[in-house]
Amino acid sequence: MSTTLSGETGTMIDVPIYDMTGKQTGSMQINESLLGGRVRLDLLKQAVTAWRANQRQGSARTKSRGMVTGSTRKLYRQKGTGNARAGAARTPVRRGGGVTFAKTERPPRLDMPKKMRRLARNSALLAKLQSSDVLIVESLQLDQPKTKTFFKLLKALGAERGCVVALGAPNDIAYKSGRNIPKTEIRQVHELNAYEILRRRKVIFSKDAFETLVANPGRYRRKAAAGQ
Repeated sequence: MSTTLSGETGTMIDVPIYDMTGKQTGSMQINESLLGGRVRLDLLKQAVTAWRANQRQGSARTKSRGMVTGSTRKLYRQKGTGNARAGAARTPVRRGGGVTFAKTERPPRLDMPKKMRRLARNSALLAKLQSSDVLIVESLQLDQPKTKTFFKLLKALGAERGCVVALGAPNDIAYKSGRNIPKTEIRQVHELNAYEILRRRKVIFSKDAFETLVANPGRYRRKAAAGQ
């Protein structure tokens, strides 16, 4: 069974739907035009660079020669000792001295306008769609948290080597089932960003998450929840 979720003009991409056993049960279609129509590589690079830079703590601190405790007295006279010329002990060339280019503050954040971040996220997802690395699971409902069951599903889908799982609504059981699996990220669909989409091999949507994306590709949120 194939479901078309967009009446826009443009190339349609089929996204397979699987059940919890890893068996394909149908497919959905999404129009490339909903995600910008093309992959913008320069914008993706900018988004990834900004995201990674902003994850740094910026807590590194070093002291310049003016901040190091110690005398400014010249260590010994300029001539006649047979040693190389030397100044104060706080000079950067001596052990225990200051640092030439001391780090004293957090590096500035790299900001991107909201529209650019959203377009970068859509470009990342479009790139994954074009490479057939996006799939849908009918339902991620589990009776209880079970990592083994969740990993078995990922393995059946060929996503055990790394994936992002996008949920349409908070699901503690699914989150607890997948949080300990290496290279597996569990996110709500509106939390996705370009870096996390590109970082993992596969992107797995729950069916309601994918429907939310297609209905509102700008925000990845249900319009009712956003107060619209």
